Amino acid sequence: MWNKPWKLTEGFALGAGIIMTGLILQICVGSIHWDAFSWPANVIAFVVLLALIAGIHVGRRWFYPFRFLSTYAAAIPTFFYAVLLTVIMGLVVQTTNGTWLHNMLTFWPFVLIYVLMDIILGATILRRVGHMKGWRDIPFLLNHVGLFVALTTATLGNPDMQQLKMIVGIDSTEWRALDKDQHVVELPFAIQLNEFIMEEYDDGSPKRFASDVDVYTKSEKQYHGIIDVNKPMKVEGWKIYQYGYDSMMGKDSQYSVFELVRDPWLPFVYTGIRMMVAGAVCMLIMGSRASERRAS
Repeated sequence: MWNKPWKLTEGFALGAGIIMTGLILQICVGSIHWDAFSWPANVIAFVVLLALIAGIHVGRRWFYPFRFLSTYAAAIPTFFYAVLLTVIMGLVVQTTNGTWLHNMLTFWPFVLIYVLMDIILGATILRRVGHMKGWRDIPFLLNHVGLFVALTTATLGNPDMQQLKMIVGIDSTEWRALDKDQHVVELPFAIQLNEFIMEEYDDGSPKRFASDVDVYTKSEKQYHGIIDVNKPMKVEGWKIYQYGYDSMMGKDSQYSVFELVRDPWLPFVYTGIRMMVAGAVCMLIMGSRASERRAS
């Protein structure tokens, strides 16, 4: 083991070492506090990550472990560990106040494995760019760059995401909402509830509930629409969802509960996903053309 060239065995050992390091950090310093990475700290972290990847790429000529990070022998074990931890996250109940496996997004081993996967992706991309042989490398780059962008921005953008709850009475206007810690947050717009709408089944159970609203912004723009449970209204970077109502009053509810979500990094995540889709389409086109040439 550890005889050059390193293979899958060393890759699994590297991943296991990262997980052990994460467990030690979890015991010594506790869970990760993502609030510390809110803007502009997440932008700084992103720049540091890019600089680290660039340094690894430059230093790979002289330092073999850096060279190893851009090989399949490092990528496959890391991907295996990432999938394993993600499956565990899906099987174990996740809570915002949970610890260890019950809040994997703040669990050091989980986060460090994904950081390692990001570094491996970045190193692999730079290595491929340095050895491009033409348009045939485009699908590879689209897939890998797209995954890197989606994975990185989804993680670093999480601290900037806001999820608020707002209660608005009929014929009332409200611009204040509550965050998860029940702190009051003043918004750059106000919601006026004109009417609460409910459709019921024959047995009286709710079939549909929605709200007829007007939204007023500080820029003096006005939006009018119906907000359904799965049909949010989009207002200046926010999505407003129908969340609840007075269940005791039913269709006679005198107020609506809205969930307001803002994720400024989401467009970057979507960009990464679109790049991966474009890469997959390119691969299909190139594959079909290759098959046609062989058939002819």
